Order: sequence, then structure tokens, then C-alpha cells
Amino acid sequence: MWYLTVIGVTKYSALLVVDVQRDFCCKDGALPVPKCEDVIPTINEYIRMFKSVRLPVIASRDWHPPNHISFKPYGGPWPPHCIQGSSGAEFHPNLQLPDDVIVISKAFLRDKEAYSAFDGTELHYLLSMKGVRRLFVTGVATEYCVKASVLDALKLGYEVIVLTDGIAAVNESDGEKALEEMVREGAILANLRELKST
Repeated sequence: MWYLTVIGVTKYSALLVVDVQRDFCCKDGALPVPKCEDVIPTINEYIRMFKSVRLPVIASRDWHPPNHISFKPYGGPWPPHCIQGSSGAEFHPNLQLPDDVIVISKAFLRDKEAYSAFDGTELHYLLSMKGVRRLFVTGVATEYCVKASVLDALKLGYEVIVLTDGIAAVNESDGEKALEEMVREGAILANLRELKST
């Protein structure tokens, strides 16, 4: 199995929830990720865990203009999704984000794609201001925005723990390869049971 020695939650930790939005996580969404809805209860458990010890919870979201370059009508690979202000861009209704959640919008410029929650955003600055050194990551999709966010966090010097029971992939095989790459670059894989036991 993938699981390595678990690094526990410390006062220098934060939780990043990547793109748990209607268009990705509802069956009638514009770009549904299989099993996304299935992992939301586990993500909610992680949110409760972090809030119980007053640690930051960050939620990233795609926030595309209607004519974004990633959309097929404009030469990109994806159908229009997570358009600014649309219902599809809203967080999934079952996601129990706290009132003080930090929302990070990404890919909001027409001419720039951004899979990573760090790409063109203030996330690194905000984490630095809060003294965060250890980032726990959940969300979708494993082989796209989760991977990109994890790899950027590692490059920036964070200790990164990918919570494997709180992520979902577009393609299961590609998701496994993405996890392999994240581990090669220094990420640790863990799950809720292991985290509760630390």
C-alpha cells in the first residue's frame, strides 16, 4: 500500500479542500468527477477535526470567466464549467465549510489556466502569515488540481500530507499515477483512521 509514516496535525498545520464545487461533484454538473460526492462526508470529518483545534481551513475553487481559454469553444480541453457567479461554481451543498473558511479563487483570468491553488493566488502568502508549515490536502481531481496544488506546495517548502480517503480522480488509473508522482516528490499519504491514531 501507499501509506507511509503519518505526520500528525500540529499547531503549524492547515487543511486545503480543493475544488469541491457543484460542477465537479454533482452528477448533473458540467464536469463531474466520479466518486466526488462519496468523499464529501470524509472531507467534512477532516474539516471538523481541524476546526476543533482552531486550525485554518482553506477551500480553493475554479472561478472561470465565461470565455476562459480552458473551455472547448476557446480552444481548451474542457466543457465550460465553474463560471464565476454560476450555480456550478458554488461549493457542493453537502460540504460543511466553517464560517471562517478562507476561499481561494483560481483560474479567474481569461488567458491563464491554473490548476494549482497556489498559481496566481495569495495562498502562499496567507499560509506564511499564519505560520503554516504542514498542509493536509483533500478534494478533486486527484490527477489535476490536487496534484498541481500538492507539487507546488512541496516546491514552496511545505510538508504535504495527501488524505487519500478525501480525494477523487477523473480516471482511477491516472489518479494512482498522480499519487505515485506526489510521493516521489515528497508527499506523504494518509487517511482518517491513521490521522486519528496520531
